[in-house]
Amino acid sequence: MKNDIPSRLSDDDLIASVKSLVRCEREATASLVAHLAELDARRLYLAAGFSSLFTYCCEVLHLSEPAAYNRIEAARAGRRFPVIVRMLGEGALSLATVRLLASQLTADNHRELLGAASGKSKRQVEELLVRYSPKPDVPPSIRKLPEAPSAATLPVTSDAAVAPAASLPLAGESPQILLVPARRPAVSPLAPDRYEIRFTASTATREKLRLAQDLLRHAIPTGDLAQIIDRALTALLEDVARKKFAATKRPRASHGTAPGSRDIAAKVRRAVWLRDRGTCTFVSRGGRRCSERAFVEFHHVDPHGVGGEGTVGNIQLRCSAHNRYEGELFYGRGPLGVARTLPGKSAGPDRRERGLGLSERGRSTAAPPRQDHRSPSGSRPPSPP
Repeated sequence: MKNDIPSRLSDDDLIASVKSLVRCEREATASLVAHLAELDARRLYLAAGFSSLFTYCCEVLHLSEPAAYNRIEAARAGRRFPVIVRMLGEGALSLATVRLLASQLTADNHRELLGAASGKSKRQVEELLVRYSPKPDVPPSIRKLPEAPSAATLPVTSDAAVAPAASLPLAGESPQILLVPARRPAVSPLAPDRYEIRFTASTATREKLRLAQDLLRHAIPTGDLAQIIDRALTALLEDVARKKFAATKRPRASHGTAPGSRDIAAKVRRAVWLRDRGTCTFVSRGGRRCSERAFVEFHHVDPHGVGGEGTVGNIQLRCSAHNRYEGELFYGRGPLGVARTLPGKSAGPDRRERGLGLSERGRSTAAPPRQDHRSPSGSRPPSPP
């Protein structure tokens, strides 16, 4: 089978093709799950010389261990409740969500539970399941993890002299030290309003926690880590809000900014952040608004380079990806700084209508493009080369 990168497709054709392929993949996955359920019921893997369906999937079908595990779990759940196979094909469920649901499904609750999980992400299904079966609280704990072995402590055996060539570094390459990977942070729901949070911290962080416990004994006699971290996060968020969008309980009178200035006044940043609720306001042609809250920046609707001012009506929030995207739409993908006539001032649709459809250049509908890339604090970016 020959697969080439479809670089000649138009944007619309490429999106339509991707959606069609995803639909075909879902249907193929659902069909595979149904076939695996029947193969498992007939135990055909035994006659093929395998002790389990898992090893058969890995060695004969060449599935990875996680892929084999997910499909087998879905196949066995689908044999008990055939509606699962149909929902997989429709995209209402994924293999990951079926795996989470499988152990909780019964003849009495499967319709209700599957209906509630339809269209939800893995994280949302995890939160859904704890409503039906809450877990007990996890006691706070701090323990030291084993240290990763260093090059000096790795044992050297005589086998190294006869190691196969494939395991030896190539000429000119330095040998790599295999380190024990750090554990990934985990946030697991225990009940509708309680979570287990686990992460790896440094010695300095542990000492800060202990010092916070000691300093707050008058307010938190038990030294409960959850309460201490909650207080710390509250103070951190207040500090970040003050720096990013000038949040304050007693704002001072502002003289604004001089005409033509690139700076954004504190009162404008406060108003824009509250109005846009701290999220990107980019809206696609189909009407979907971006919900990103990370890497959010202030953005000029009418670009500063063509006269746009730092007013509440001309400033919106954009995530860095959409901020950069709209800059490319206006200036192209080359260096910034080449001024263009602002659409709507001399030609093109009226500004109030630009959010309702694409302009002649195929520009995004959410907001007119802009030219500068600002930090959340409104600082001036370096000049382009």
